Amino acid sequence: MKISFDLDETLFVNPAEVPIEPELKFPYNMIYKDKLRKGAVELLKEINSSDTELWIYTTSNRSVKYIRNIFKHYGIRIDSIVNAERHEKEAARGRAGFPSKCPSVYRIDLHVDDEKSVYENGIANGFRVYRITNDDAEWTDNIRRELERIKRNYNK
Repeated sequence: MKISFDLDETLFVNPAEVPIEPELKFPYNMIYKDKLRKGAVELLKEINSSDTELWIYTTSNRSVKYIRNIFKHYGIRIDSIVNAERHEKEAARGRAGFPSKCPSVYRIDLHVDDEKSVYENGIANGFRVYRITNDDAEWTDNIRRELERIKRNYNK
């Protein structure tokens, strides 16, 4: 099973709008300026210790190295990363009107994103999206429940 997370406004958030995890210790806090949504570290480590692959699927142009390393400093292993460059090369392949994200191309079972358009594309194109909002205090429990529901459906 695979789960992917968007970065901007999903895992990486504005601390003026959303509670955040404690920042990395010096000097890493000077290198990695992005702030993680509160609850992300515990949830992502749980996913790491399960039989579920943890992916990042983002439209940002951050490098794979940057993404992998910021999470490594929080003790989180990322199994695979789809950034804007990889998405364009492997999924969109220059097709006009192709969704900004298409997790089904990578056989991702659940994608977590803040964008309404990604959620709507999921409905239209048949992939599962959990849409997170800034006021979603139960987001980690909701994702855990959704993962369990998907696993139960696989085992039927």
